[in-house]
Amino acid sequence: MTFMITFLLPLPKSIQSSGADAYAAADDLVLVQEEIRKVLSKSKAAGVLRLVFHDAGTYEMDDDSGGMNGSISFELDRPENKGLKKPLKILVEAKTIVDEKQPVSMADMIVVAGAEAVSLCGGPKIPGKLPEETLDASGLKESFQRKGFSTQELVALSGAHTLGSKGFGNPVIFDNAYYKVLLEKPWLSSAGMTSMVGLPSDRALVDDDECLRWISKYADDQDLFFEDFKNAYIKLVNSGAKWRRDS
Repeated sequence: MTFMITFLLPLPKSIQSSGADAYAAADDLVLVQEEIRKVLSKSKAAGVLRLVFHDAGTYEMDDDSGGMNGSISFELDRPENKGLKKPLKILVEAKTIVDEKQPVSMADMIVVAGAEAVSLCGGPKIPGKLPEETLDASGLKESFQRKGFSTQELVALSGAHTLGSKGFGNPVIFDNAYYKVLLEKPWLSSAGMTSMVGLPSDRALVDDDECLRWISKYADDQDLFFEDFKNAYIKLVNSGAKWRRDS
């Protein structure tokens, strides 16, 4: 069963016409959220959110392949997925409990868990093939464009790196510190570990004028970042999704 569309998009007409179905879907969402909240903590939030990006971010427009399908469960040995076994394990534990009451797909578990991770760390409440880390800004924009994302959406989604141990502020607080730190360019400093802040792809964004405009906007306006991240997240997890509609 896949009911992710109920979380992230307006209800389809087939559900809008049935109040009972809509209430059932809402109950399913609450059940998933409750179980995820039992196993999720701020220290685990970054890894859980990363699962979303590594599953949904595989979508390619040209051949309509990849997307949010839970296949990350079978791809943990790939180099780019290093470190994702633990966050996936906690979701599997939650899914086992949910499945006893209402079967749910792994894709749905990851989608909801990512949204819960953002919210838990103070970020916006979200209703209901990854680019290489060494790409320059031009390569990043081209990669995201193939997936149907604008430069603005690329910069907004990159803000997810505010969580975790990449050096952008408090690792368990979702805020706009990522953009403020990027503007400071601490990796240019000779002071010890500051050169280790972020990934090469993070640093590349600041050297691109178009990306820099959005970085500056988000550094100045956290509310704008939250709104744009929420919308880009919803678009990300729905990219390539195939919805099954009841006749």
